[in-house]
Amino acid sequence: MIEWLWYRRSWVNWLFAPLALLFALLTTTRRALYRAGWIRSYRAPVPVIVVGNITVGGNGKTPVVLWLVDLLTKAGYRPGVVSRGYGGKAPHYPYLLHPAATAAEAGDEPVLIYQRCGCPVAVAPKRAAAVQLLVEQCGVDVIICDDGLQHYALQRDIELAVMDGERRLGNGWLMPMGPLRETPSRLRQVMAVICNGGQARPDEIQMSLQPAPLRNVRTNHVAIITGAVDALAGIGYPPRFFNSLLQQGYALNQQVAYADHQQFNADELQQRFALRPLIMTEKDAVKCRDFALDNWWYLPVSAQLPDKFATRLLAQLKELRHGAGL
Repeated sequence: MIEWLWYRRSWVNWLFAPLALLFALLTTTRRALYRAGWIRSYRAPVPVIVVGNITVGGNGKTPVVLWLVDLLTKAGYRPGVVSRGYGGKAPHYPYLLHPAATAAEAGDEPVLIYQRCGCPVAVAPKRAAAVQLLVEQCGVDVIICDDGLQHYALQRDIELAVMDGERRLGNGWLMPMGPLRETPSRLRQVMAVICNGGQARPDEIQMSLQPAPLRNVRTNHVAIITGAVDALAGIGYPPRFFNSLLQQGYALNQQVAYADHQQFNADELQQRFALRPLIMTEKDAVKCRDFALDNWWYLPVSAQLPDKFATRLLAQLKELRHGAGL
């Protein structure tokens, strides 16, 4: 119901106006206190790039993080990724991911990033602690913060905001009247607004998601699947995934959406998806690997961004490092 309201305007939205005003007051005051130095924030000894958004829900941040890790690694940097680790409960914080780390411990997105990239990844509610761990123990020379545009306790050098090119800013109102975490004016303060799908505006960077061949959830082997399939998505906006499968020609029997970051019940999934091949997102696959059936598959995707933007970002990062004497 709340999702339905956030992407249209009606009289019902105004019932939440007092709460939206309170939310605006709290968020504006909090940010002002950080900027004025009344609340302390952490300055890392290496450049920090934050990838975030100003709306609630999935916009495509993780593919941008993966793209950044690949770009920086090829340019000779040693990037590390920090995250809140939402959906996980680690034995301690900060928590450095390792090959046996699970989504239940670290969260699904950090595990996905670690398994796909192999770069150092650390999670902690206080991201500064995760940054310190990566710098001191892993020797990283640039930090990528997965989400955290509103986490002002960590100072940043470059901000990238990712926007859903189809849903954009919804009804344009702050929570809970709408999906906004901050006002639209916040987008004028970031280095770039990355438009995921849809049509980018002249001042935005166009991004598309390029699907790769399906991989088996258990074995990671590549395969081509034909005939009717089921589809599962536990992400911020499941219709985007289902539509991408339809565009690739898959005949979907079931399209089952779960809550973002939801921990799955193995018995329920095995009973529900036993008859046909099941295709899920890569983020869901990291939570299903231990109990997946043989005919469960996931679809890896990679962000495609303009070369000019990559060149511009690397140039700005070089200036930061030169100015800091790194």
